[in-house]
Amino acid sequence: MTTADISTNPTTAHLTAEDIETLGRELDAIREQVIASRGERDAAYIRKVIDGQRKLELTSRGILLFSLFPPAWIIGTLGLSISKIVENMEIGHNVMHGQWDWMRDSKIHSTTWEWDNASPAEMWKHSHNEVHHTYTNVRGKDHDLGYGIMRVDENQKWVPFYVAQPLWNFINACFFEYGIAAYDLQIGKYLKGRTDKADFQARGKRVLAKIRKQATRDYVLHPLLSGPSAVTTLTANLTANLARNLWTHSVIMCGHFPEGVQTFEKHSIDGETRGEWYLRQMLGSANISGSRLMHFMSGNLSFQIEHHLYPDLPSNRYAEIAPKIQELFERYGLTYTTGSLPRQVGSAWKKVFKLSLPNDFARKATSAIAPTAVTNVVFGKPAAEDEAKAA
Repeated sequence: MTTADISTNPTTAHLTAEDIETLGRELDAIREQVIASRGERDAAYIRKVIDGQRKLELTSRGILLFSLFPPAWIIGTLGLSISKIVENMEIGHNVMHGQWDWMRDSKIHSTTWEWDNASPAEMWKHSHNEVHHTYTNVRGKDHDLGYGIMRVDENQKWVPFYVAQPLWNFINACFFEYGIAAYDLQIGKYLKGRTDKADFQARGKRVLAKIRKQATRDYVLHPLLSGPSAVTTLTANLTANLARNLWTHSVIMCGHFPEGVQTFEKHSIDGETRGEWYLRQMLGSANISGSRLMHFMSGNLSFQIEHHLYPDLPSNRYAEIAPKIQELFERYGLTYTTGSLPRQVGSAWKKVFKLSLPNDFARKATSAIAPTAVTNVVFGKPAAEDEAKAA
């Protein structure tokens, strides 16, 4: 991941200001086409997903009433894990982005939806929708980039604290929903005296109330309802929440951390135009290739590039517009960064380890390791080949 400035970035040096604004207009046109074609097909999709998720959760919790028997524990835990992932990613994340507000259904609306997550919806929408999607990969502005606990770029000053960032990242993965809640609460800013104490305490009470409600349901109510299977139901709920956290963390890591994704200096967005904003989303995001099931289970965040270009378009339409976006990347000489889930997760973790060390030490330690290949879909070669030629 390299720090970039749109105006001096070597990967965009061939683009004129007019090229960038023309690109922006073409991307606007794709957006308008989707908006004009939204309809019953899309509404039926999200209603079907919500109905299926709720039935799966109810069935899984019913099976866990008999979790004293190993087959019931395995089936119930697997079903509950899947239902929690779908609720968070394809439903909660996307509903709260306003992707389905056009339906004017008060039950499926960004202003009313509350998800199965430790972070209250209103707090998450501010930190994610308003901050992250506005300042994507801008160091010092986009706090999703490393969540304030990791070094994410070679130009970021190294301090000894970063040596442990692989450990922090692993712990964050296991308790991801709580890490997001702490991040949304802006604990770091409070400790530095940059947040009003009364406001922080009020938001803290909302977070604790949300966590208490979830914990009561998953770790008290449902185990008690299981009677003799109380302990095994408790372990099933713990396992399902862990699985959801690890999966969500992995998908999110793949969106902005793998090799080939760029970060940006604060000054690079001064006076940023619509076209330049689009271009920053294209350079600062990465996709995950895979099957339809893979895309669904990721909440269609496997199409992270498309999502960052159009965060409020229905998620089920990203696969449809992806070839159009790829064609624009090709035509404008840009790299469409994508790869399989194992490759992208491996690339992101490699970056976490590399940047935990001082630059010179990290370069020596990794000089014998071949860089992770990044696929340029349809029109390019693996980035490793280009780097080898350049060397």
